[in-house]
Amino acid sequence: MDIGTQVYLRKVVAQDQGEFLQLMRASMDIHRPWITPPTTPQMFRNYMQRIRRSDSEGYAICRTLDDCIVGVINLNHIVRGTFQNASLGYYVGLPYQGNGYMQQGLEQLMRLAFTTLGLHRLEANIQPDNERSKKLVAACGFRCEGLSEGFLFIDGQWRDHERWSACADRDTLRP
Repeated sequence: MDIGTQVYLRKVVAQDQGEFLQLMRASMDIHRPWITPPTTPQMFRNYMQRIRRSDSEGYAICRTLDDCIVGVINLNHIVRGTFQNASLGYYVGLPYQGNGYMQQGLEQLMRLAFTTLGLHRLEANIQPDNERSKKLVAACGFRCEGLSEGFLFIDGQWRDHERWSACADRDTLRP
């Protein structure tokens, strides 16, 4: 199957709660200590409130074959004006890890962000030991810009992160 045809993106909706939480609970071991996705109804409600704000977007990565959610990609801290930037958050479900779904989803998200949403730059902040995540963004054209010490508070401590970025061509920017 051609790249990008095994999955599609759609916005996360409240009706996804059951499937979303079941997948994230089953995947906790592969997410820790990299990220803490919603695993309770309250966490999911908080997540939904966040992605409804103007500076966030949440997308389910769904398998074309059966429409099941295989992962999630979020655009966080969207900044307009002269920056046109957002930071990424993403996580795959354990049953779907290693199938190329995240790469296909991220490539689709990049096209959406750089065209429809008019962003110029995407950042992925990744803990230095998270080799799978670094390979994912590198395969999608992101470059490592350096290390930010004590950058994010995750799983009970401040953690260092490498900052990776990808930029769109200037002609895709909104006026």
